[in-house]
Amino acid sequence: MKLLVRNLARNTTEEELRSLFAVHGTLQSCTIVMDKETGESKGFAFVEMPKVGEAKVAIKTLNGMDVDGSKIRVKKAEEAAPKKSADDAE
Repeated sequence: MKLLVRNLARNTTEEELRSLFAVHGTLQSCTIVMDKETGESKGFAFVEMPKVGEAKVAIKTLNGMDVDGSKIRVKKAEEAAPKKSADDAE
């Protein structure tokens, strides 16, 4: 299950995030979204956990937790809608 983690402090690292989520189960990936121009965190991340049950426990436990002075928000990530190409237009 892919999770969206919002309201991260700009100084929170992927290692810290991994440690928080690893307590609740297996992590497939953990990526903090970075600004391409500044190289700084945009304040949100995606965490993938292969086992749905573990992901749900992580959501329940970590949503609203204070991490580095920010109350993080954790929820199931919405599937991105496929982008339409110019060929799709009629």
